[in-house]
Amino acid sequence: MTTAKATSYLSRFGPPLVLMGLIYLLSAQPDLNSGLGAIDLIGRKIVHAAEYGLLFGLWWRAFDWRWPAMAALVTITWAISDEFHQLTVTGRHGSPVDVLIDCSGVLIAYLLIRSRRRAV
Repeated sequence: MTTAKATSYLSRFGPPLVLMGLIYLLSAQPDLNSGLGAIDLIGRKIVHAAEYGLLFGLWWRAFDWRWPAMAALVTITWAISDEFHQLTVTGRHGSPVDVLIDCSGVLIAYLLIRSRRRAV
């Protein structure tokens, strides 16, 4: 593999893999609650949707803007595995509702990216 090709792969696949690592590290924290009650809960759900929307966009870009379904599959699989991971962390719990929130982030990102790419 040439250096240019390796750099291309790293620039394409590095960002989604780094974000996946960050998600894993945050999920390993026993408590991310700020103590702000409903504001905290709603804020975390919005962040959940946004981070998985971003992850989807990074995977779609990694796949050279082809195969959005594959990007969605990788992202949603990671969302499911993240919820299972949280089952093993003291103070955390996995939730199918969170997976649905993550999926909504994927859908919103898909619609935004698709509309943006059509406008260009």
